[in-house]
Amino acid sequence: MHTSPILLLHICCGTVGLLSGAVAITFRKGSRRHAIVGKVFVVSMLGLGASATYLAILKHQTGNLLGGVMTFYLVTTAWLSAKRRNGETGLFDWIAFLVPLGVGFGTISNGIQRLNNPAAFHDGVPAGMSFFLGAVLLSAAAGDLRMLLRGISGKQRIARHLWRMCFGLFIASGSIFIARPKLFPKVLSTTHILLVLGVLPLILLIFWMVRVRFSNAYKLGAVPSRTHAAHHALRKQPLPG
Repeated sequence: MHTSPILLLHICCGTVGLLSGAVAITFRKGSRRHAIVGKVFVVSMLGLGASATYLAILKHQTGNLLGGVMTFYLVTTAWLSAKRRNGETGLFDWIAFLVPLGVGFGTISNGIQRLNNPAAFHDGVPAGMSFFLGAVLLSAAAGDLRMLLRGISGKQRIARHLWRMCFGLFIASGSIFIARPKLFPKVLSTTHILLVLGVLPLILLIFWMVRVRFSNAYKLGAVPSRTHAAHHALRKQPLPG
């Protein structure tokens, strides 16, 4: 049977994304190993989101289209949150802000359609999932707006990076372990192992949010802002004369 190259890319990116995401979670945050595996995760997840979007457009699958765009957006903004300095934003962030706003309302609209006409959808996705994802996207849009207007630093920046990466991983794990249980032996479904694997990134998301919020482990780990770095460098320069 002929397999589309885009579908093959989608499968490969999803597999690498799940494996690298699981490995990245086990490494200490901020370590060199975490950064290396994290880059693999980002590239694979961007490939996953882009290929999912392309396939959804070809097959006219609105739900998968929204999921692909959501994955691409979350992983990109999460990566930028870790890469940039405290308080740093740009034009791209204003453009990116429009994505969760539009896709969020689109996802909620999709949920309303599923609720009113469930017979028109055959992908097995409940309307409640569309409402849930829509609420997450609109919350992400609110976070983007807050960052653009007030800036973020320290724990807030780290939390933004972690929750978006974990939720991007959840989209991948839920799409394979929960939405497609027939790909695995039936015993995994009957013992709820697939369900656990599917929601595990959400559990880890909650764990990291609590840890970052109530622990001092990340209080001093933030990258200094450019203004602070410049000020520190000036203080180290010798006085003239």
